[in-house]
Amino acid sequence: MTLMPRQRVLTALQHEEPDRVPIILGTSNTTTMKMQPSRGPKARLGVQSPDRYIYDWPELGSADPDEAVLECLRGDARSVLDRFPAHVCERPRSRPPHTPFLDDWVSGSVGIAPDKWYPGVHPLAEATIPEEQERCPWPDMVDPSRVAHVRQLARRQAEENRYAIMATPWLRFPLERAFAMQGMDRFLMNLAMHPVFSRALLEKNAAPCKRLMGHFPDELGENVDLIKIGDDLGSQDRLMISPRMCRQVLKPIHADYVAFFRQRTKARVLVDTDGEVFELLDDFVEIGIDILSPIPTSAGKMASVAGLKRRHGRNPVFCGAVDTHRVQPAARRTRCARRCGA
Repeated sequence: MTLMPRQRVLTALQHEEPDRVPIILGTSNTTTMKMQPSRGPKARLGVQSPDRYIYDWPELGSADPDEAVLECLRGDARSVLDRFPAHVCERPRSRPPHTPFLDDWVSGSVGIAPDKWYPGVHPLAEATIPEEQERCPWPDMVDPSRVAHVRQLARRQAEENRYAIMATPWLRFPLERAFAMQGMDRFLMNLAMHPVFSRALLEKNAAPCKRLMGHFPDELGENVDLIKIGDDLGSQDRLMISPRMCRQVLKPIHADYVAFFRQRTKARVLVDTDGEVFELLDDFVEIGIDILSPIPTSAGKMASVAGLKRRHGRNPVFCGAVDTHRVQPAARRTRCARRCGA
């Protein structure tokens, strides 16, 4: 029996066998395509609409796929995203050409080639003591333009009752946000050399994120199936920081985020964390994560999908389980061409 897309996702989340593996595509920056490859399916389908960037953020480079493309590629979920405040959206449109893009945290990207941007603006790059954090203009997370559209969009998708609804507030969670504020190499060094400063920055990052997370579920109401959060913790063959430091420094913040959502929504919590994170799987289960993504099968012990299933059974649900390092980048263009009739 052929299932509707939403039912297919919910069936898999209940550890029952659906008619096929659900596909989560185009619902966030981590599940969509970059703009250049996304143009191939559009062209093959004859879609004439202008390119749209996810979060209305061209410098991020990630496509907001057209509905025709999502249907062609069999996406089983649709997204509800927040937005930058209106004044932050206007700022890059009026900046001089070729100058850096700044987001609402005043971190940002510099152009390194036409239409290619790299994180290179770090407002706290030289900071090493907690008092220096106060000089940064922290974002306004209660600006109503961030979530003004969420209630209506989620309600419409729920009334259609066709696709699973996946909500993704644009939040670099504590470690990734610290990288944006200081640069990855600098903050990783500060975790060891200046632990008081580093923990203070992680906690400082967490506070405005929770303010936004409070508003987002309020607007969604019951009209949501999954909420995605994330913090990349793994490299290709190991954690970026030690398991002990992860547990001491990051785990309490992540646990607080998950509990925060649990108090406000019945949606399943999906955590996106890349790389070899095998040593933290029990910790993820302990803090209440429902779904873990992307399960890169080329990364250390994460490669044994059958082993992961035997060890963890029903908790958490594993989403992905493909080789995101070698196979997926090479296969994506061919797969899109075949599905879209090229």
